[in-house]
Amino acid sequence: MARLRGPRGCSWDREQTLASLRPYVLEETYEVLDAIDRNDLDALEGEIGDLIFEGVFLAQICADGGWFTVADSLRAVTQKLVRRHPHVFGSARSLTSRGVKTQWEQIKADEQRERGDRRSVLGGVKRSLPALLRAYEIGTRVGAVGFDWARPDDVVAKVHEEVDELAEAVGKADRDGAEEEMGDLLFALASLARKLGIEPESALRRANEKFTARFEALERRFEAEGRTIHGATLAEMESRWQDLKKKQAGPPETARSRAKI
Repeated sequence: MARLRGPRGCSWDREQTLASLRPYVLEETYEVLDAIDRNDLDALEGEIGDLIFEGVFLAQICADGGWFTVADSLRAVTQKLVRRHPHVFGSARSLTSRGVKTQWEQIKADEQRERGDRRSVLGGVKRSLPALLRAYEIGTRVGAVGFDWARPDDVVAKVHEEVDELAEAVGKADRDGAEEEMGDLLFALASLARKLGIEPESALRRANEKFTARFEALERRFEAEGRTIHGATLAEMESRWQDLKKKQAGPPETARSRAKI
């Protein structure tokens, strides 16, 4: 990377800035997620390399500016990992997974106080995150300090409550109220996903792919009949949709088949 950005390197690479690389970092991140979702390990091998490359590129720009090097970045994260895992690298007792998360947030808060940084528990949750992922992260942060529902069933009750409030706003034709209640419902669903150990962005991507595949199959069904979906009635589409849904469901999963996913 240093050679690519050097005097006899690549003109395009030399022109890049931290800001100009932002869309590429985001693109490579989503390509890694896509390979994970498809369980395509061959693709994942390459996509991880591409994502790491973007980090190297960013670090080289910073090195060229005299700010820090990639070695500095790696040294910092190594020190942080050691510091925030005293139950592994120190003499602290072993912890459960939940205990590790709580300890991590406590050590992080202590570090912020030592630096004179008075940010709140939620201060580190980036506003640039996708809204659903940010809701999940907010719940994770406050849950780590004990502000949380005791059981998933409690969150299910909250979801039902929000659905009822949304239905009430819709019934009143209250658009602003419906928007607010829809936000509350989505936030509650993100909380439920967290309590169930499900990452909501991944779950929604999976649902998007399932719907897309099924709808494309629906289009092909009408094409096989010499028609287009544009001329079909809702009843016709719904009938064929339910038929496709039954055929695509397949046999019930076994523990063995799930382990391969």
